[in-house]
Amino acid sequence: MTGFYHVCFVVPDIEQAMQDFRRSAGVEWSGPVSDRMGEWDYRIVFSKGGPPFIELITGPAGSPWDASQGARFDHVGFWSSNVGESSRRSEKEGMPVDFSGCPYGRPFAYHRVDSIGARIEFVDAGRQAAFLDAWHPGGKAMPVCEENPTG
Repeated sequence: MTGFYHVCFVVPDIEQAMQDFRRSAGVEWSGPVSDRMGEWDYRIVFSKGGPPFIELITGPAGSPWDASQGARFDHVGFWSSNVGESSRRSEKEGMPVDFSGCPYGRPFAYHRVDSIGARIEFVDAGRQAAFLDAWHPGGKAMPVCEENPTG
């Protein structure tokens, strides 16, 4: 496994969370972005200066980023050379898929890791250049979990 590139917190109020991180730890932020996946509108922001990055995300009740029960640590993100293989490997190791963006045209998957009370996210490494352009212009390429298709 290679180094993670972000940690994520699901929060009910992105601006408040950004302000609190800024005041407590001096974290600087990019501007929040609104988007939609399937039936869910959500907002997302990443810290500046990473990796690793801090991600804050909020979505409506019932969404993968439901913050109706309060803020929480949600996941650790890794780049993957093959999200499908990362998912198969994780499931084989007892970490079931909790949500996949793949059916929505978003190449990522969350896997539940009960021992840490959070998820692991695998994101297709083909998205890394666009991520860097949007959130870390001029940033260097990040490590990728290399997966070899089985059988």
